[in-house]
Amino acid sequence: MAVQKSKVSRSRRGQRRSHDALTSKTLSQDAITGEMHLRHHVTPGGFFKGRQIVATADEE
Repeated sequence: MAVQKSKVSRSRRGQRRSHDALTSKTLSQDAITGEMHLRHHVTPGGFFKGRQIVATADEE
């Protein structure tokens, strides 16, 4: 079983945990429709970079 050789200080422990914080998701707004979507993802309406990529059920 691994046992540490000496106590880890609060500073050292904090430095290790500094990247563990959660970040919010980055959202973008479509130029044409104004819909909010995740970066590099298709909008709920089927648009990507201002162009219709996926036909939705309403349009068919």
